This record gives sequence, structure tokens and C-alpha cells, in this order.
Amino acid sequence: MAIKKRYFAAAILAITLIGATCFVTIKNKNRVQYVTQGVDRCTITQYVEASGTINPVNTFSVGSTVSGLINAIYVDYNSEVTKGQLLAEIDPRTFQANVQQQQAQINNAEANLARMNAVTVMSKKTLDRYRNLYKKNFIARSELDQAESDYLANLAQVNAARAQIAQFRASYKTAQTNLEYTKIIAPVSGTIISRKIDVGQPVAASFQAPELFTIAQDLTKMQIEVNVSEADIGKVKEGQLVKYTLDGYQDRTFEGKVSQVRLASTTTSNVVTYPVIVSVENTDNILKPGMTANVSIITEKADDVMCIPNIALKFTPDTTGQKYKTQGIWILNDKKKPERINIESGISDDSMTEVISDSIAVGDKVITGIKGKGQGKGNSNKRPMRMF
Repeated sequence: MAIKKRYFAAAILAITLIGATCFVTIKNKNRVQYVTQGVDRCTITQYVEASGTINPVNTFSVGSTVSGLINAIYVDYNSEVTKGQLLAEIDPRTFQANVQQQQAQINNAEANLARMNAVTVMSKKTLDRYRNLYKKNFIARSELDQAESDYLANLAQVNAARAQIAQFRASYKTAQTNLEYTKIIAPVSGTIISRKIDVGQPVAASFQAPELFTIAQDLTKMQIEVNVSEADIGKVKEGQLVKYTLDGYQDRTFEGKVSQVRLASTTTSNVVTYPVIVSVENTDNILKPGMTANVSIITEKADDVMCIPNIALKFTPDTTGQKYKTQGIWILNDKKKPERINIESGISDDSMTEVISDSIAVGDKVITGIKGKGQGKGNSNKRPMRMF
């Protein structure tokens, strides 16, 4: 009988322990468990991202103002040239013949002027002689008038001959200038980055000067022209630091500065953009004209500030839909209960936000979520524990 009582007492104790364990387990399972993350110090940077093309700061288009066949080319792509250097030459024979023709017309006009001067001198002498004869009543008044008319006519022809000489000399200068234009000269020192002609190719400059070469004046100084949307252009200012990458150098990050924010807008598919010029250095000649740059313009930066994850600003344990007038975050107090504190937020990036508050410090835990929330009730089909 004593043995049966001991077995019965042991069974009662086992059932009690199992029941207590199940109660604690169910109670812990029903308790809300929060996901937290520590307040830290970090550097937050805001970017405006865009893409653009690298080009030299100063480029010069070299063209031709005269038409003709390309007779010779003395430079090629990537050639280093100096100001005044001969780049190419148009066949000069037609222009040389025109210069000679204009010179011959000048010579002819000068000879005609000399003849008219001699005729005028003779008519002046005749006029003087007729005046003396008229004073002595040896000739009629009509003869004196005729002599005066002849002199004035010859004098006018002299002036006309002088004007014609001036006209021919102007035409000669134009012909001489056109002859000089057959030599294509570099206007600046730099590098040939484009050549659009070949020997024997005709150049037609009737309506506009065709472009023959493009010279980059200084390839050590380049610029990136990027198009920034109207939603972000207000953040972009001259002097801001720019970081950019190139597809050809994916393991490197380059730097530049915003040098100009242009006012000329462009609308494409109802999207308004503004050109922003970024100045970059190219002392090692890595950058090539036409490269595509992926640009990040640093519009704002905060170093070593207290920060929290962005998700903490969106979390709230309230299910009543209560609205708060001030911005705040939730922390776990000493009783492990969520408590809301007011904060001021500074700048933010994709993951972190600067927080300004005396109520929290680095190392404090902010609530970012609830464990298991949204995972469904996957235990509804499990068989219940059997109680004895």
C-alpha cells in the first residue's frame, strides 16, 4: 500500500511539472518579441545620380571657307599640333590663277590711269591757252566753254580710273586671301580628335564651312555634361563634390566638381532636365572623349553623426491608428515595454537617418519590427500535447 502511494505522488508531481512547463511555454509564445537595432554613429551622404559623356573642355572645329579638292593631309587622329601648323592643303591652282588675273587687272587699270592723267594734263593746258585767247578776243566764248568741258570730263575719268584701281586691288586681296585659305592651319595647339577628310575628297564651302578636323585644346582638363531632372536640380550647386565611375575602369572611383548648372532646360517625353557641367582632371590621360560616366553628385554630407536605420522611423506598435504630431521612434524601456520618444531627424540616405535627440544615446536599442509578424499561423495543424 505504501508503494502505491509513492507511485501516485510521483505521477501527480510529473503532471504538475508538465503543466507548469506548458503554461510557461504558451505564455512566452504569446509574449510579443521585438526586433531592435543599436543606435550608432555613422557618415550619411545624399546623392543625386545621373549619367553623362566625357568631353574636352575646349574643342575647336577646323573648317574651310573655300571649295576645292584636298591636295594633301599632314596630320592624323591623335596627332599633337601647335598653333599655326599646316594640317592640310586644298589644290591651290585655281586660286593662284585668280590672283594673277586680279593682278593683271590692276596693272591695266594703272596704265589707263596714266593715260588719263596725260590727257587731263593736255586738256588743262588747252584750257589755259583758250582763256588767254578769249581775253584778247581771238576766240569765241563757245570755244572756251568746250575746252573747260573737255578738261572736267578728263578729270572725272582720272578719278574713275583711280576708283577702278582700288576695286581691283580689293579683289586682288580677296583672291590672295582665298589662296591662303587653301592651307588649313591649326587655330590652337592641341590634339586632333576627329578627321573627316581624305586626300582627293572635294570640299564644298558654298553655303557653310565644312568641318575638316576637331582639335581638343587640352586633354588634361575634361568635363562631364549630365542631365539632372527637375526634381533634383534644386539640390545641385556649383562647387559640390562629384564621384563617378567608368565602364572601362570598374575598379576605380574618380572625383570631380560641379562647375556650372545651366538654365537651358530640355524636355524629353514630358521629362524636364537641366544640363550640369562637372569638371574633372585627366593628368594621367585615362579619360577618353566620349566615355560614359555614371555620376553621383554629393548634395549633402554629415560626418560622424548619431544615426538609426530608416525602418525605425516607420515602426509603431500601436494598432489603434493613432496619429502623432511630432516625429518619434520606439525603444524598449526598463520594463521591456515599447516607449515612444520624440526626435528630430537630419539628413538620410537609402538605409540610415541622422537623429537629433537628448533622450537617446549611442548604444541604445531602437525597435525596428516584431519577430514573426506576417509569417502566418503555421502551427494550427499541429496535434495538441496530450495531458495525463
